[in-house]
Amino acid sequence: MTTGQDLLEKFSARQNADTFWQEHWQGTFAEYLDIVRENPGVVRTAHQRMYDMITSYGDYSVDEGRRGGLKRYAFFDDPDNGGRDAIFGLTEELAQLVSVFRSAALKYGSERRVLLLHGPVGSSKSTIARLLKKGIERYSLQPEGALYTFGWKEKDGSITWDPMNGDPLQLIPHAYRQELCDQLNEEVQNATYPIEIKGDVCPLSRFYFRERLAEENGDWTKVLESIVVRRFFLSEADRIGIGTFQPKDEKNQDSTELTGDINYRKIAEYGSESDPRAFNFDGEFNVANRGMIEFIEVLKLDVAFLYDLLGASQEHKIKPKKFAQTDIDTVIIGHTNEPEYRKLQSNEFMEALRDRTVKIDIPYVTKLSQELSIYEKDYNSRRVRGKHIAPHTLEVAALWAVLTRLEEPKHHGLTLLQKLKLYNGKSLPGFTMDNVDQLRKEAKHEGMQGISPRYVQDKISNALVNNADATSINPFMMLNELEGGLKHHSLIPNEDTRDAYRRLISIVKEEYTDVVKNEVQRAIAADDEALTRLCGNYIDNVKAYTQRERVRNKFTGQDEQPDERLMRSIEERIDIPETRKDDFRREIMNYIGALALDGKKFDYKTNERLHKALEMKLFEDQKDTIKLTSLVSNVVDKDTQEKIDIVKGRLIRDFGYNDESAHDVLQYVASIFARGDAKRD
Repeated sequence: MTTGQDLLEKFSARQNADTFWQEHWQGTFAEYLDIVRENPGVVRTAHQRMYDMITSYGDYSVDEGRRGGLKRYAFFDDPDNGGRDAIFGLTEELAQLVSVFRSAALKYGSERRVLLLHGPVGSSKSTIARLLKKGIERYSLQPEGALYTFGWKEKDGSITWDPMNGDPLQLIPHAYRQELCDQLNEEVQNATYPIEIKGDVCPLSRFYFRERLAEENGDWTKVLESIVVRRFFLSEADRIGIGTFQPKDEKNQDSTELTGDINYRKIAEYGSESDPRAFNFDGEFNVANRGMIEFIEVLKLDVAFLYDLLGASQEHKIKPKKFAQTDIDTVIIGHTNEPEYRKLQSNEFMEALRDRTVKIDIPYVTKLSQELSIYEKDYNSRRVRGKHIAPHTLEVAALWAVLTRLEEPKHHGLTLLQKLKLYNGKSLPGFTMDNVDQLRKEAKHEGMQGISPRYVQDKISNALVNNADATSINPFMMLNELEGGLKHHSLIPNEDTRDAYRRLISIVKEEYTDVVKNEVQRAIAADDEALTRLCGNYIDNVKAYTQRERVRNKFTGQDEQPDERLMRSIEERIDIPETRKDDFRREIMNYIGALALDGKKFDYKTNERLHKALEMKLFEDQKDTIKLTSLVSNVVDKDTQEKIDIVKGRLIRDFGYNDESAHDVLQYVASIFARGDAKRD
């Protein structure tokens, strides 16, 4: 067994002192200028750095039911964190967000706006903000994301660091900035952005600069010799470059939380409230300089805060108490919900804020596969210890959640469930991609209403806890939890909506019934030998029929007419009408002939329609011999039990059930057949 010291030595051996000092570099101002020449990206603005960080992860094209596909930025898949905070769907909305960052990076005007993520509760607004904060933190640790600040050498050898982590180039007097930038830009090759110097240092550094300028008889280059430049890293936990502000009770709100406050203990030392050395530059805006600031529920801010927000966005300035306006460079992101945004729109005193806001809608997911991914991420074998989640349990929850968010289609004859399937990529007769795009355009508020993923996640947790005696939870347990919770759901606006959600539960139950019947059918018919024999018999008869030949009966040895009854019993399973049977049979023979020309052998599994027809035919032939309905009466003879066990084994092996859930699903399907309402798909 290793000792504690052994463990420490093991990790110590992995440390690299050279890497540490490279990352924690300190040097002179002149050395910093050399760094700028080699890597001009160190002087990027906050918006430029944010855009470059996102695009550094690359992008790829996705097809989400839109013509031409959409560009998906890999950053929002959270690859650095194993996808724990991945955003599913919302590709179009996230592309719009990145487009705003690109515009801001190019200084087209978006850098002077507040980015407002607007959407219903639980639509991942906070997750997007969290991703951006974590992403820019990690980016600052990498060489391509490096950024630098400065400090003042004191006579005792200590260093007073700039409290707002300003860019060292801001120390260059305005009269010399353009000349310096012109020379640097001339020397730097292939820079993504031109080197510019915007804004001034904070009041404390202005004080030190003026003080030392007097000592150096006005020679600012001598002042810069007393400057220490260092690399620093953005960190939300350490409040460096990343700020987060959440509104509190109106009586306790104080705008100094954003812009800093006087340090009354130091007034006695420095003699004045307006001495910058007696001021704490630790407000959220001060902290967020060079990075980003997140405003949680931004529209709940007091008016005094909103004035600070307006100046910070439009002018890139804040007004600390007792000091002149101070320059900041930060990405401002707020998020809010629909009721708060409606209040903003109706408030005529908020016109200035509306004018300085770029709103990006963050709706709920309206694609079933993406909603399902949200739940599969949280509820899997690693998270749900000792409890099996039966197939389709999470799927029915996702199905219901998405249905609550969709608007009734205006297209005649199209149901809400069919609309969901179209959005999920399924093709339906008479509908093209253009039709799907039109359906999306007609639905103005789709995804901005309905059930939150949080509600569903809570009910999944309830199902796991409330069914402690069961080895697995099944779709009916899940649907019962979803329906039972509606009574107390505080975000449902009225009883009509509540009743509508209950009706959608019934639609989901019907859909699940069809799906699970099909699975049991496939499990019963999953006898490869029997399917191969049935297929061979069908092909022999089709071949004889298309070539106007007779078929030899293997039992009697007599030549007979092709078995029309057998062929039709298979073709009817996949809705081949009498008028189309000849075309279908020739199609099968042509397919077999084409394979033969390529030297390949025909396999029914390669033809999806025929495979399905054979399975359904075999199921009809075998279901009575298995006596599935005897499960309902609990009177099962040994021979039947062996056959049922085989089917149960196939459900476990091929579809992901465990013993308990496989038994439950067989019981359920058996009860359907016992009622005599089995339905052909």
